[in-house]
Amino acid sequence: MNTSHFIKIVKRKKHLSSKIRLYLIDKDNHYFINNGVIKRGFDSQIFITKNRDSVLSGFSKMAFLFDEIIRLRIVQYSDDRDGAELLYILNLVPINRKIRAFLDWNVFCPEFTRDMSRLFEVRNDTVHCISLDEVTYTPQRSMSLSSNSGFKKFVSDFQKSWKVLLEIYIQQQEKINWKKLEKEI
Repeated sequence: MNTSHFIKIVKRKKHLSSKIRLYLIDKDNHYFINNGVIKRGFDSQIFITKNRDSVLSGFSKMAFLFDEIIRLRIVQYSDDRDGAELLYILNLVPINRKIRAFLDWNVFCPEFTRDMSRLFEVRNDTVHCISLDEVTYTPQRSMSLSSNSGFKKFVSDFQKSWKVLLEIYIQQQEKINWKKLEKEI
């Protein structure tokens, strides 16, 4: 069984177990099973416009996938008490520590870890400002997000990293025991 087949089975079910929490990526389609319901997930393409809210929204999606990767590795698709407690703890862990954990676990390679760290510096700066005029991005040299070239470089790097993150998530997702999960839904 694979992700596509599992999603077909889930869509046919009238009732899903509320004990399952799982984000699924099947080609360009994303789904989220939570609280006994399957919903559409994020788009495979991420679009960021030159405003603070759009930038933070993109980072929010990345941070969500970080947490879901950690959940898959530790509690898989369980939404029992242990899954809820893990989410609580994950909310307390800074993003830079999650990025470092992915490097330590060999989920991220050193180059991707560096790239993600640089991107998330933008997130940290954006959270603490009211305008992108105050934010810089430093892939090699510092660039202001208020400049067209700086923002364009940031968006390009962000979109590339989003694609890599989706691929990493799919690799983690492929470790699911689909037969076992099918019995639990």
